[in-house]
Order: sequence, then structure tokens, then C-alpha cells
Amino acid sequence: MTLAELSRRMDVSVVNLSVLKNNRGRAIRFTTLTRLCEELQCSPGDLFELQPK
Repeated sequence: MTLAELSRRMDVSVVNLSVLKNNRGRAIRFTTLTRLCEELQCSPGDLFELQPK
């Protein structure tokens, strides 16, 4: 699925999704995270991983 398609399905801008995809995001709204997980049929733990400092 392209970012454009995901953006359309989620009603979130392509720019915002691109920021998340490229690890440039500093925060994410719970509503965005929920919609993302619903569209990708996953849980938040599937999307994020902790990295040591």
C-alpha cells in the first residue's frame, strides 16, 4: 500500500505519514495511532521499538 492510499484511508496527510515512516516524528496522537493500527491490522507494539540511548 502506498502512503497516498494509506493517507486517503486514514484521512491523515501524506506529509504526516511520511514523517512517521522516516523516523522524524517526535510524537503521535492516539487517534492517529489507532487509525494506523486499524488500517494496517496491527497493534502499536508492531510499529514501534525502543532504542537504547
